[in-house]
Amino acid sequence: MFARGAGSPSCRGACVHGCVHRGAAALPAAGCPGPSGGPAAACGMSRLLGGTLERVCKAVLLLCLLHFLVAVILYFDVYAQHLAFFSRFSARGPARALHPAASSSTNFSRPNATAPSSGLPEAPSARPGPTAPVLPPCPDSPPGLVGRLLIEFTSPMPLERVQRENPGVLLGGRYTPPDCTPAQTVAVIIPFRHREHHLRYWLHYLHPILRRQRLRYGVYVINQHGEDTFNRAKLLNVGFLEALKEDATYDCFIFSDVDLVPMDDRNLYRCGDQPRHFAIAMDKFGFRLPYAGYFGGVSGLSKAQFLRINGFPNEYWGWGGEDDDIFNRISLTGMKISRPDIRIGRYRMIKHDRDKHNEPNPQRFTKIQNTKLTMKRDGIGSVRYQVLEVSRQPLFTNITVDIGRPPSWPPRG
Repeated sequence: MFARGAGSPSCRGACVHGCVHRGAAALPAAGCPGPSGGPAAACGMSRLLGGTLERVCKAVLLLCLLHFLVAVILYFDVYAQHLAFFSRFSARGPARALHPAASSSTNFSRPNATAPSSGLPEAPSARPGPTAPVLPPCPDSPPGLVGRLLIEFTSPMPLERVQRENPGVLLGGRYTPPDCTPAQTVAVIIPFRHREHHLRYWLHYLHPILRRQRLRYGVYVINQHGEDTFNRAKLLNVGFLEALKEDATYDCFIFSDVDLVPMDDRNLYRCGDQPRHFAIAMDKFGFRLPYAGYFGGVSGLSKAQFLRINGFPNEYWGWGGEDDDIFNRISLTGMKISRPDIRIGRYRMIKHDRDKHNEPNPQRFTKIQNTKLTMKRDGIGSVRYQVLEVSRQPLFTNITVDIGRPPSWPPRG
């Protein structure tokens, strides 16, 4: 019996089946001997091994699950870090592109220096600072104009006082409105010699007027060197050329005698479609226009208008005649003179004796009659001079020039 029971396949199969599928706590399968027999010991060993294997499998499974969870956590953590990094990068990158001055490593000392590469379009090297705000155009009728002004020449006028009164005027007499964009850039040209007293009054009154008129302008005093005969028109030609050398954007030129001050700031120092005559009513002439063709004192021409008439004549040495020649040039080129209302175009003249070496030109009447013949060969295209000094003062630019000497006049008779 024992031999048959021990060798029975059914007992071995039942034992294995019971060990594997019911675990260590399962009862022996039917027909399996009790614990006292040899086969029972083998069956118990099988149950023990099965239970151990099951625990190992569970442990491995738990380790796998733990590893998976750790991997998932690390993945999302790294993803979050990358997302935060690129978010900060995107926030900072455009700011550097729009405001390159914020980067301490940006070098603007060289024309081609650029900001460090960030993968974004680099800011243009010609704009080293933040983009300037776009200002509106200056109004045609500037606010803040006073109208009729009280002009006096009695109290002393030191340059230091004039400088304190005009803190916004830059070196060389340059000014730009801070709150709007002017339509023109104006060069004010003053022919000059030995008139320092008059110049101080002119600067005292004109700088505040021009600033209230919202002009972008520069003041140029063209000082004739030496004591030879004065030549106003030639000095004005020199001023036109020298102003453009300093700033090629000048497109309006105001030619003003140093002893004339406007009495109304509504007389706007601008250029228009036609040449402009500003000083139409001087106290010297009883606040009337002396004659219809008068173009003296203060006038204005655009760059195109000035070149169209070949500038001013160079051969009017001494007092008188050049303004009438200029009027003829304007008429001969098909242009007309524009003027302000006579109530606005009023001027006061600083009284003075006639300058030495500025005597009336005895040939002026003959020259005026020949403007049509001379204007093409005598003008801005033929002016000859030598610049001796350029000095940028707090309120104006002084340009001292040698314009040569007048030819010997033949005796009248």
